[in-house]
Amino acid sequence: MNAPLKVTKIGNSAGVILPKEVLAHLGIKVGEELTLVLKPGGIELVSGEPDFEEQMAVARKVMAERKRALRELAK
Repeated sequence: MNAPLKVTKIGNSAGVILPKEVLAHLGIKVGEELTLVLKPGGIELVSGEPDFEEQMAVARKVMAERKRALRELAK
C-alpha cells in the first residue's frame, strides 16, 4: 500500500493519521503503542519493541547460568 500521508500540527509537535488498513496490518488498535525505528533513507513502524525477543533470550541464558546466585539474592 502506497498512500500519501499529510503531516498535521498536534500541539507543539507534528503527526500523521494512519489509515485503518495500516493499523490492521500492524495488528494494533487506537491507544496502543508503536515503536519507530530510524533506518537509512526512512523509518519503520513496528508493533512492540523490535529487539525484545533477542533481549529476552539473553536474559533467559544469564538467568539459567546464574540460577544459584539469583536464588540467593531473592532471599
